[in-house]
Amino acid sequence: MSYFTPDFLEFFKELAANNNRDWFTENKKRYEKSVKEPFSAFIQDVIDRATEEDESFAGQAKDAVFRIYKDVRFSKDKTPYKLQASALIAPGGRKLGMGTPGMYLELGPEHFRFYSGLYMPEKEALQRVREYILKHSDQFDKLLNEKQFVDNFGEIRGEKNKILPKEFKAAAEKQPLLFNKQFYFFAELPPETVLKEELVDVVMGYFDASKPMRQFLAKAKG
Repeated sequence: MSYFTPDFLEFFKELAANNNRDWFTENKKRYEKSVKEPFSAFIQDVIDRATEEDESFAGQAKDAVFRIYKDVRFSKDKTPYKLQASALIAPGGRKLGMGTPGMYLELGPEHFRFYSGLYMPEKEALQRVREYILKHSDQFDKLLNEKQFVDNFGEIRGEKNKILPKEFKAAAEKQPLLFNKQFYFFAELPPETVLKEELVDVVMGYFDASKPMRQFLAKAKG
């Protein structure tokens, strides 16, 4: 049995054309039935499966799932609702896990993405990550080029600093990723993936494929 019906994707398509409070209020029960409730059940099952492999992932879906309501205070786009469902599955959930290599899932009519890595490490953590990469450059290069990582995720992504501390400048000529402020990677699947019965297995396949790089970045962060 699938978690989602086709109306999961259809809801967001219609919301994109009617992103206002009146339309959402009229369709709120539909949102709860087609999006909120099945997404919560799906995320809880992913959490439970991840916990079988790593107890630090134990938690509740309510602490991982992001609200559909946007924070528009500092955005030029004042539409009030997000056009996808998302959750951060990591030790500490969405509030504490942002700087931890876990998995961020984003499901919507444009794509289904699995993210992992380090998205927002603090300044001190970023320094530790760079130092760790510098000391373990051979291991890092090997992980970057492993077939499983390349086939599933392609490469490490993230915003970069224009200027590096002097201790990293020479090494950055060989390893440009030392310029990164973020170290994340993702896999993108067709939106219709959400309709599969084996959806949790699909996610866990990427979770397992991300494990070597996740563990490296977790050690690096300290």
